[in-house]
Amino acid sequence: MTDDDDFRVGDVLSVACPFTVTRVERGLRWNEVSVRWPWWEIDTDNEFARWTGVVALGVDTGGNVSPDVAAELFRTEPQPERLKAGDVCRVGVPPTVVHVTAVAHHDPPLETAWLPHPTRSVTVLPRGVSYREFPDGSHLDGSGYTLHPGDGIPFAFELLLRPYASLRLGDEVADADGRAWRFDGPWDWTPFDGEPVGTGPAWPLVLLTRAGAPRSPEDAAAVAASTAEGSHQGTLRGWTALTGASPTP
Repeated sequence: MTDDDDFRVGDVLSVACPFTVTRVERGLRWNEVSVRWPWWEIDTDNEFARWTGVVALGVDTGGNVSPDVAAELFRTEPQPERLKAGDVCRVGVPPTVVHVTAVAHHDPPLETAWLPHPTRSVTVLPRGVSYREFPDGSHLDGSGYTLHPGDGIPFAFELLLRPYASLRLGDEVADADGRAWRFDGPWDWTPFDGEPVGTGPAWPLVLLTRAGAPRSPEDAAAVAASTAEGSHQGTLRGWTALTGASPTP
């Protein structure tokens, strides 16, 4: 996955990062273990932020954990409980199913205390994690864990499911029940009749406009073909089965 359109909100991905040798800077403490980060360089020219080259990884030790810990993707080998400062370990991401909650492009790149500076942010939640409130009042509000593809960490991404792949944000469609809708994401539909969303648009769908202009015959044919069979609710069930999560709060 390399193009700008490789990541869309609602995508279900498998993400992995090869385990790489590094050193433990601080053993397990307060649900975190700190390691020397093997992939970034310190930006010595940054006048506003400083970074020591160390990253703290969230560790789920059981019980009620914070949102950051619940969303953590990176793991250590050996397990964090066996590590102490000065130990050599490996850090990486085993193949993990996630769903994308936000995508951002940065031009100019983000001003971070490390190099390379990120040009993209892709925020994900791991399988089984969705919006929920924690006992301390904190919550996962769709932010989750933010990755920066192209920032030097050798992530590998595999697209498992892209619901409504033939649609683009802002598309206007008519459904089989004669209702008109605006598409703002797989689970973000606005009916123009002002009535409740209900069970969502009834398939098949007819593309009416794209980017505020009349749709092309090719785009219209793609939308019609992709929704000729199945249903909105069936798509949602398939997505939920893969993610183990709820798409909305």
